[in-house]
Amino acid sequence: MKHLTTLAAASAIAIGAAAPALAEKWDMPLAYAASNFHSENAAQFAACVTENSGGAVEIVTHPSGSLFGGNDIKRAVQSGQALIGERLISAHQNENPLFGIDSIPFLATSYDDHERLWDVAGPKVAEALDAQNLHYLYSVPWPPQGLYFNQPIESVADMQGIKFRSYSTATARMAEMTGMLPVQVEAAELSQALATGVAEAFISSGATGYDRKVWEHLSHFYEVDAWLPRNVIFVNKDAWDGLDDAAKGAMNDCAAEAKARGLQMSKDYTQFTLDGLKEGGMEVGHAGDALVAELQEIGATMTEEWLESAGEEGRAIVEAYRASQ
Repeated sequence: MKHLTTLAAASAIAIGAAAPALAEKWDMPLAYAASNFHSENAAQFAACVTENSGGAVEIVTHPSGSLFGGNDIKRAVQSGQALIGERLISAHQNENPLFGIDSIPFLATSYDDHERLWDVAGPKVAEALDAQNLHYLYSVPWPPQGLYFNQPIESVADMQGIKFRSYSTATARMAEMTGMLPVQVEAAELSQALATGVAEAFISSGATGYDRKVWEHLSHFYEVDAWLPRNVIFVNKDAWDGLDDAAKGAMNDCAAEAKARGLQMSKDYTQFTLDGLKEGGMEVGHAGDALVAELQEIGATMTEEWLESAGEEGRAIVEAYRASQ
């Protein structure tokens, strides 16, 4: 399959009109379960492209990391092993600090604030992806991030030594600063990691916990609204350049619809999944004031660290965002 999809990308480059490539099936790897709202939105986007392009571009989604694991999706699309994919962009902050701007603790903690942040940061992220042979199509935020534990947590001191699932530079750093032990675990592997004790806690939205039925292993979810990370949908740039204007237009129109639809789905899914966690038997509520204050101190340190790593460009983005509030 990898060989065939690479040939498809090469055809899109070599043939100016790209007619044969447009008839190819484009596989779209997704890291999350088919029932997750991101995957459902991507499936609707794929169907839209297939229909609006008159079947010239057929996109087939592959959820749950079934085609490529989450950590491999971006590299697969860059290299042409897959021509389109979806990835949690903050998972690649180690490549470029801008990829982690959506995960600066307590910088943008609501949907409105986060969209204002992305209005400024999104074009810069798109430029960074372009330099990596990726064409940015659209992105959708996750619900606000909260903390999952299997015991009551009243302060950072209660977190010492807990094995904490990380999925990005920010989550690994948070684990270190709270005295927890970061363990890299992709979403598709989360249930198994919790069942086997590889991970004992994590930070994520109610969506991830609900999708993975984490109430089977954990007891508490604390709403802290630390940040709203984004999933980005991108296309192999060589394949994109090989599309004709009609196909590009169809894909852009469907991407605009998916962006708006995904944002609303994220908002609607927030309370639904929190209610689902409660129904599963978990205690769900806001973290205590003392714990929030400690986390915000950690967040302030992490913010300064990010600003230092991102340099003048990063500072300019954050200043522009804050000026927009």
